[in-house]
Amino acid sequence: MVLTKEDQDRIGAAIRAAEARTEGEIVCVLAKSSSDYAVYPLAWSALAALIAPWLLVTLTALSVERVLLIQLLLFLGLYVLFSVPAIHRLLVPRPVQRASAHRAAMEQFMIRGMSRKANRAGVLIFVSLEEHYARIVADQGITAKVDQSVWRGAIDALISHMREERIADGFIAALEQCAGVLAEHFPVSAAPTNDLPDRIYLI
Repeated sequence: MVLTKEDQDRIGAAIRAAEARTEGEIVCVLAKSSSDYAVYPLAWSALAALIAPWLLVTLTALSVERVLLIQLLLFLGLYVLFSVPAIHRLLVPRPVQRASAHRAAMEQFMIRGMSRKANRAGVLIFVSLEEHYARIVADQGITAKVDQSVWRGAIDALISHMREERIADGFIAALEQCAGVLAEHFPVSAAPTNDLPDRIYLI
């Protein structure tokens, strides 16, 4: 799933429309992956290569040289196999994926300057594709006024559209719901400020 230039422009326009209703700030981030998980192919390949000699020595009469050669070839073969993206993903435990995606969301919240707004009413809409993870991170100004569960509808709308491979529509639906919450608690003033670019960040 890739966002076209037209999709990105649609999301940018939706951000501008949303922020026209509120003193809050909304930032959207779409990540291909929250981590490269490079250690997992290496670790699983090494584990298999360490176990293999014991099995070969027990079950066969191969020489030490042949056992070591098989061990090396097994390690190299498995490392190449486990580095294939579709297989690579299966090696990483789901809790690890969720933890990595959560950490990436919090990092993006800080990197994008969400906490710089004086009223602390910033909201980050974050999606990481590889981990199938979506999260809304809200700053202190809005979390002091609403329960975290208020964002559930926006997350559900986002996920529902993404299952149909309609990423842009998902972000736009989530934006509209987030804007409604922000507008209720931080309505737009006579001279609204827009501190951050109205665009989706692709990482």
